[in-house]
Amino acid sequence: MNKSLATGIAVGTIVAVGVGALAGVKLANKGPEYAQVLKVTPLTKTTRTPRQECHDETVAHQAPVKDEHQLIGTVAGAVVGGIVGHQIGGGTGRDIATVAGAAGGGYAGNRIQKNLQDKDTVTSTEQKCVTVYDSKESPAGYSVRYRLGDQEKTVKMNHNPGDRLPVRDGQVILDAG
Repeated sequence: MNKSLATGIAVGTIVAVGVGALAGVKLANKGPEYAQVLKVTPLTKTTRTPRQECHDETVAHQAPVKDEHQLIGTVAGAVVGGIVGHQIGGGTGRDIATVAGAAGGGYAGNRIQKNLQDKDTVTSTEQKCVTVYDSKESPAGYSVRYRLGDQEKTVKMNHNPGDRLPVRDGQVILDAG
């Protein structure tokens, strides 16, 4: 055999074995290609939107008073009381009964008119509104728990990754692209 051929074969063998060993070491150190997904939990966010909810309501109000001091009732009561008092007795007794009847009738007329005014009501329809909130759930991504080697971690992702996550250089790749 030719010496250069033998040298070429020896050098080629050494290079092939060295490259093969180096590739084997690189493959052995490469680690897993995927991380195992343990749990995927959909995340949601709640949006609250305010709106007005209105309804008509019948409301009773005291009617406007035209005679605040009940003068008509007082005068009418005094006149009637005076007339009734004048019918009682005679002489000075009649005069005293007339004055007492007028005073009592005036007071009674005042109270009667006030009572009637207090009970005099008018009704109207008023719109009553309250703010209510409509709630809406919408997707907000996924909480993903995974295991890489002997470590477990949780990350938030915008898509469901499925059963496994790709790994490059010992790191989980989280983006879809």
